[in-house]
This record gives sequence, C-alpha cells and structure tokens, in this order.
Amino acid sequence: MAVETRGAHTAGHQRRVADLTIVIATEMSLTAGQIDGIRLTAAIHDIGKIIIPVEIFSKLKQLTDVEFRLIKTHDVAGYDILKYIEFPWPIASIILEHHERIDGSGYPNSLTGEEILLESRILAVADVVVAIASHRPYQTAHGIEVALYEISKNSGTL
Repeated sequence: MAVETRGAHTAGHQRRVADLTIVIATEMSLTAGQIDGIRLTAAIHDIGKIIIPVEIFSKLKQLTDVEFRLIKTHDVAGYDILKYIEFPWPIASIILEHHERIDGSGYPNSLTGEEILLESRILAVADVVVAIASHRPYQTAHGIEVALYEISKNSGTL
C-alpha cells in the first residue's frame, strides 16, 4: 500500500504486474511454488519506490536525467529493504534484477542472459507490458497490442 499511494500511475501497477506474471509463469509450466514466489515478488516489486520523492511520480512532464537516475535506485532500495527477510524464494534478488536486460543494457548490474534469474526475466516482461499498456502522467497508454509488439520485437535482446 505504501507504494500504491505514491501517485496515480502507481495505483494498481504492482497488482496488474502480479496478475500478468501468474499468466506467463503458468503458460511456461512453472511449478506451483515458483508461481507463488513470482506472484508475491511481483506484488511488491516496486517497494523501493518508497524512497523516491512523491513529486516525481506526479510530474506531468518528461523526467530530468537526475530524476530518472533517482528512480533507477528503487530496485537496489527494494533489495536492501528485503534482503534480510527469509522467504522460500529469492524475492530480494528478483526485485534487484527486474530492470536487467538480456543484452546487458539494464540496471543496476548490467547482467546478461542466464545471469538474470528466470523469475526476474518474467517479472521484467510483465512490468514492461503493463507500463506500455497503462496510462502515466507523462505518457498516454499505448495499449496491449503495442506492448506485445515491443516485447516480441525485443525478444532475446531486452
């Protein structure tokens, strides 16, 4: 709830991402335990955004480089919040990696390919689809067709 109240675009985002991760993980025939872990992780994947000033989330213009760099710290903050809590799944690591990309262009550690946990890759896809398809103060919703096209176009790269 702390993240959900940060701004209009954050309301419901984690729930929608969690719903999509369940669909993806089920389609991939992951185990019930893996699906439970990714669902829980997706439901809290942006917990690190509680450290970001709320004004950034309600900004109607494109973010400045400084603001964008600040937002890019939320995955490390989420990891730091959760790293000492014992879960049956690597939740903190999945959160840390959810902006990594197959080609190494992601953050925070520029991981590539199999270095990125499978659950992190699933979460990344779901997060991007929901972000593209949803309205944000600084970006209109592009719809699910555009989101799926982008995922397909960047498959194996991002």
